[in-house]
Amino acid sequence: MSISVENISKFYGDQKALDTVNFSIKRGEIVGFLGPNGAGKSTLMKILTGYLSASEGIASVNDVLISEDLKAVQRSVGYLPEHNPLYTEMYVREYLSFNASIFKIKKSRIEEVLEMTGLLPEANKKIEQLSKGYRQRVGLAAVLLHDPEVLILDEPTTGLDPNQLTEIRNLILKVGNEKTVF
Repeated sequence: MSISVENISKFYGDQKALDTVNFSIKRGEIVGFLGPNGAGKSTLMKILTGYLSASEGIASVNDVLISEDLKAVQRSVGYLPEHNPLYTEMYVREYLSFNASIFKIKKSRIEEVLEMTGLLPEANKKIEQLSKGYRQRVGLAAVLLHDPEVLILDEPTTGLDPNQLTEIRNLILKVGNEKTVF
């Protein structure tokens, strides 16, 4: 299994955010995670990426228990949170170069990701000049830099216009040919 969740619960004091959640996702699947606001979707994604700990239960990514080897899990996951954390004063290529330098990724990978995400024409623009759809592409490009096996995308299409929505969905489908997307 690419992602396995067994009896995961999360409490914030007396508030139960997740109540014994169970599911698994096979390698290469694209799975949408639906539910009303406040249902715990983002909380579960944060548990799967190691940003939060579960109160109960176990979860694994690529057959590695998150509680036992968080670093291995994080190396295999690309995570795009709901609020795309971009340095908007940077240029697109500069931002990706900055991320690549942190993770010691070859500069040639930046060009591959720019092409894959359709950002080559925008690469020399400041992020603040981009539409929301292109900003989402920059976020996706950043999470794809280290070539993760699993992508965890928290509401990647929220607030996009119909054209942007179609473009981002097509990009996710394209990436999903090689990766697990949750």
